[in-house]
Amino acid sequence: MPLGLTLGIHSRVDTTQEYVYQRLKVGNTYVNRNIIGAVVGVQPFGGEGLSGTGPKAGGPRYLHRFAVERTLSVNTTAAGGNAALMSLDD
Repeated sequence: MPLGLTLGIHSRVDTTQEYVYQRLKVGNTYVNRNIIGAVVGVQPFGGEGLSGTGPKAGGPRYLHRFAVERTLSVNTTAAGGNAALMSLDD
């Protein structure tokens, strides 16, 4: 298994919990609780294999990893038309 970030187990049987935990390699295992809610930078975080690494792991510049700044500049006078007419509102 190349990825293994989080595992959730719901069982009252201790031996079942241990059996599953020992055989599935993941970074975070939660037993009988919600698996959502780890706070990046506060609680341990990470996965097994390729999971939980890189920009997916969060941090203060998390959003910047996914954003690309782009600019578009159009010279309307080079289009050969009347710039005043081209900028009229519809």
